[in-house]
Amino acid sequence: MAIVAFTFLLVLAIVLGAYFALVVRPETFERSTLLRRLGKHTPGVLKRQQLERPTERLSNVRFMEQALSRAKGVSGPLERLVTQSGLKMTVGTLIMMSLLLGLVGFVVVKALTYYTYLGLVAAPVFGMLPFLFVRHARSRRMQLFEEQFPESIELIARALRAGHAFPTGLQMVADEIADPVGAEFKLVYDRQNFGMSLNDALKGLAERVPILDAKFFATAVLTQRETGGNLSEVLDNLAGVIRERFKVKRQVRVVTAHGRITGWILMALPPGLALILCFVSPEHMKTMITDPLGIQMLAVGGTMQVIGSLIIRKLVNIRY
Repeated sequence: MAIVAFTFLLVLAIVLGAYFALVVRPETFERSTLLRRLGKHTPGVLKRQQLERPTERLSNVRFMEQALSRAKGVSGPLERLVTQSGLKMTVGTLIMMSLLLGLVGFVVVKALTYYTYLGLVAAPVFGMLPFLFVRHARSRRMQLFEEQFPESIELIARALRAGHAFPTGLQMVADEIADPVGAEFKLVYDRQNFGMSLNDALKGLAERVPILDAKFFATAVLTQRETGGNLSEVLDNLAGVIRERFKVKRQVRVVTAHGRITGWILMALPPGLALILCFVSPEHMKTMITDPLGIQMLAVGGTMQVIGSLIIRKLVNIRY
């Protein structure tokens, strides 16, 4: 066990060292160089955040930036995923984290079980963890956007009734509503303010935010600009429809709560029982992970667990 722990710590140190050398250090060096140059020619009234722009590069490593720029079929969806999640990271960082975690999973599982093929099976599972984390962050951000969206639409409608122009309503939302709605509407306002047509800016919003309400909003505004009508009344009705849909969604979650909790319990029961047996009967669990038949049973059980969780998720994921 001491050798396994030492191997794990050694691999972890190598992974963190590689991440620091290839990602953190170049990024910190470029930032410090920029601030040092600007500090020589500008007064000290500017803050650090005012001197920097969020990076739009695919990676901070040059060769990976070039490779991802050529492979748009791979980097495009990943870049959209990272952008929608709101995380301050690049596509290259996400890919490197996935590769390094896959390597860690392979080494740890191989050191514990002494089976190379189990390590090869565990490597992609560990490698998927960063992508699952980013997808979870995107889901939480989109849920928060959905909750804030009716309030922002009503704010634009009130601004229109007060006599302001539609771009002014966008600016009010950007200034008064918290992220993520405020950040998305600020991007729309800035784009149209710097020369992009309002139609293209609204279509960009509908593409960046993959929820139905954003598409409804963009379609309603674009239709009104072509056909005319009372936009404030249209936005008020749209806000009411979105609130009703959100109420139905909450009711669906209440109805399906029992099924979701059942799925969590069924998924957590076998790993929890295995963890208890590791302390109660370690020899029994040692036989399970060293005997070929026990490893086959674990593989079959894990596969059935995954299939069962997907079926339960499909059953409780009701379209509304």
